[in-house]
Amino acid sequence: QLQIVESGGGLVQPGGSLTLACTVSGTDLDYAVIGWFRQTPGKEREGVSCIDKIDGYAHYSESVQGRFTISRDSAKNTVYLQMNNLKPEDSGVYLCAVERRVVIMFNTCPRAYQYDNWGQGVQVTVSS
Repeated sequence: QLQIVESGGGLVQPGGSLTLACTVSGTDLDYAVIGWFRQTPGKEREGVSCIDKIDGYAHYSESVQGRFTISRDSAKNTVYLQMNNLKPEDSGVYLCAVERRVVIMFNTCPRAYQYDNWGQGVQVTVSS
């Protein structure tokens, strides 16, 4: 059975950095698309970044492009989200999603509804 555990959230000042980790058991991440999403009250779950299966090509939303970096450690079956120059609007619950059956089309990350497997999420708060 697939299990997804996120870690690394917390409170950080604007301009600071955090690294989130998504550790998965039950499937080989090299053959899955992994997405990071951000959830804030009253808003739809927003896709932040995703990493493709096999080649590990990364994709980012416009709001985080140039500030966030997604990476995969195959030996640890873990995907990381390095977040730099954080802004208050980056605050929210960050969730990791894993899906083997989805494909990335037109350099666009899959939408939330396309993932069947989710972690419990971690809180990220950017505030002075």
